[in-house]
Amino acid sequence: MAFIPAGQFLMGTDDTEGFPQDGEGPIRSVKLDAFYISRYAVTNAQFQAFVEATGYVTEAEKFGWSYVFHLLASEQTKQAAAGSPQSAPWWLAVNGAYWARPEGPDSDIADRLDHPVVHVSWNDAAAYCAWRGGRLPTEAEWEYAARGGLSQKRYPWGDLLKPDTEHLCNIWQGKFPVKNNVSDGYLGTAPVDAFQPNGYGLYNMSGNVWEWCSDWFTPQYHVVTASENPHYIKPTHARSMRGGSYLCHKSYCNRYRVAARNSNTPDSSTGNCGFRIVLPYKTGEIR
Repeated sequence: MAFIPAGQFLMGTDDTEGFPQDGEGPIRSVKLDAFYISRYAVTNAQFQAFVEATGYVTEAEKFGWSYVFHLLASEQTKQAAAGSPQSAPWWLAVNGAYWARPEGPDSDIADRLDHPVVHVSWNDAAAYCAWRGGRLPTEAEWEYAARGGLSQKRYPWGDLLKPDTEHLCNIWQGKFPVKNNVSDGYLGTAPVDAFQPNGYGLYNMSGNVWEWCSDWFTPQYHVVTASENPHYIKPTHARSMRGGSYLCHKSYCNRYRVAARNSNTPDSSTGNCGFRIVLPYKTGEIR
């Protein structure tokens, strides 16, 4: 866990690369109490320990399927897939895909125990956090932590995506969704400690996997929430997600910027969404 001191920061963006319909702005000053946040996204190994200790069954397992990116699936899995969303044909509805079988029944996590767990819904993530004695971060906590002490920078490390041509996050490299040249080293997920941490010692706050936040999602977030410890708690159809994933690309989903926002229904799961955990400063040590 990394300690994030209480403070005030400029949240949101008016970036011309942004998505106004997502409610990324207006920029405003936000004050937060201190908190702890995990340096890494929750790993397959950590989630496996949770399942073994509690017998928890994820929603993807209950539904019997989850979404797998087409280039990660075997030919056999592709042929057996139950279809794709019309608006996102690169996703395959794969029967038997869940956190321990991330590309379907013919896959496993044996060599990915240090990768972020995926195919977890918001409800699954919240259950894990409760078991650990913590909770999901609010959007404001997530963004404050992701900025790493920098003010109004586009990424956790600054404004340039690849300073000195160095890859600093796991996002799509090539022509989405048909060709990834893997110049950053990864077609799918990367280990949670890949790349350099930000100023607070947090890894992969941009790219790798989307991360669930505790807030309900609204495009009016920056208008209707408080300026001190904001948290949108009025139920909507979806929960907030932050950080982007290995599928994000400027031509398609330029949401690996620290102020970018996204959402999904709380029972949804995909092969590119995970989470990290927060512990309030006054609570004490996390289990």
